[in-house]
Amino acid sequence: MATEDKNRATAAAILPLVGGAANVSSIAHCMTRLRLGLHDRSLVDDEALKAVPAVMGVVEDDTYQIVLGPGTVARVTPEFEQLVEEGRASEAPAARTAEELAGKGAALKAQQKAKNATPFKLFLRRIANIFVPLIPALIGCGIIAGLNGLLVNLGWLTSVTPALAAMASGFMALIAVFVGYNTAKEFGGTPILGGAVAAIIVFPGVANIDAFGQTLSPGQGGVLGALGAAVLAVYVEKWCRRWVPEALDVLVTPTLTVLISGLVTIFGLMYVAGEVSSAIGTFADWLLSTGGAGAGFLLGGFFLPLVMLGLHQALIPIHTTLIEQQGFTVLLPILAMAGAGQVGAAAAVYLRLPRNESIRKTIRSAMPAGLLGVGEPLIYGVSLPLGRPFVTACVGGAFGGGFVGLFNQLGDSVGSTAIGPSGWALFPLLDGNHGLGSTIAIYAGGLLVGYVAGFVATYFFGFSKALLAEFNVSQEPVPSTVAATGPAAPSGGTSAKEPAGV
Repeated sequence: MATEDKNRATAAAILPLVGGAANVSSIAHCMTRLRLGLHDRSLVDDEALKAVPAVMGVVEDDTYQIVLGPGTVARVTPEFEQLVEEGRASEAPAARTAEELAGKGAALKAQQKAKNATPFKLFLRRIANIFVPLIPALIGCGIIAGLNGLLVNLGWLTSVTPALAAMASGFMALIAVFVGYNTAKEFGGTPILGGAVAAIIVFPGVANIDAFGQTLSPGQGGVLGALGAAVLAVYVEKWCRRWVPEALDVLVTPTLTVLISGLVTIFGLMYVAGEVSSAIGTFADWLLSTGGAGAGFLLGGFFLPLVMLGLHQALIPIHTTLIEQQGFTVLLPILAMAGAGQVGAAAAVYLRLPRNESIRKTIRSAMPAGLLGVGEPLIYGVSLPLGRPFVTACVGGAFGGGFVGLFNQLGDSVGSTAIGPSGWALFPLLDGNHGLGSTIAIYAGGLLVGYVAGFVATYFFGFSKALLAEFNVSQEPVPSTVAATGPAAPSGGTSAKEPAGV
């Protein structure tokens, strides 16, 4: 009961600071953030929100995002939704002013959206919206898979391990269906029709079908095929809605949607998507086996900027494809090193600014989350506003990524069975080709290298004389650039980590 009261208190503290129930148009959450659609952005009190104890930061994107952290956001969101419903019911007359509020905030909202409304970023955001809801299941099944593998290797609980294997594998066997469902929903079609078409890909009976001179195999094309099939189904459905008479719509539209999309999927998309998926796996293996250290250095070093630009979302289907093919993604442990560089950089900032208790307090409160892979508080509260420490954090991530990449090049693959967590939270999801002990040791070594490199780079090169003089005497919080520039960081995540959190 105490926990429920705490979550409700957090929701109650947030609601008036975002303009009240009448100002909230939509509510959703990802791995770490409460995402709100608002009628009038000017009614939000950013500074007061940041002062709420449970709030780690705010991010301005296509929605207004309040960073609460993993676990907390899933508990606060239902309480917030209930408070909004209660507020709308008790303020019925005020609800009539929603259009007026929307009109007042339209110009500001359009200005904020324009920064991140390029076609490419909008496409990536849609991709993230498809895959981010799947992350909790990927994490849960991934941890069970790791536990099952450990028990099998030890020869323990042999009567239980088959059940654990079924739990771990069931979702992955049908992930194409969930991708199809979410894709149709995201692109404006009927979700169940998208799932129905995508289900063709994993149906065992496709093994009796010949296409392009070869027999299809269940699961061929994977999530990429499911995504393509569902998008096609949406377009076929919309075409049918325009041309099929209303009296026949309920019968003809679903039939033609599944029939046309299904035939194209079987005799085209499954083959093409299968080839693309195989190429992705082959390229990832080649990249890390031939240029592992260099590739890891670049991937680990540039991941934080990718997050800031929202481009990391393009990696989500790649991670999922690798997990489908190989059982783990070799990219995520390397990208997770960006978070290690961030932690090391924050530790150096703490020591370099002994007189600035405001920044040091922020670091103390955000460091545990950073160690567990939730990087937003340290990024938006410390390194990014200061400038140089953000760059030196990237240097730490580069060295950590290079360390893990080097071992991949030497034949020790280090991967993750799910996407989402990073930092210490990734340990239960680690897998590789040379045993769990070796995999854990390499990943831990990469974290250590990232911490040390980020610390050293920041301590010696992270501050100019002017910057050090300015912030080593100030007791005011670091001026956040989030509201001003609105850096995007998904979903997830990330995040990561959202997916591929930092």
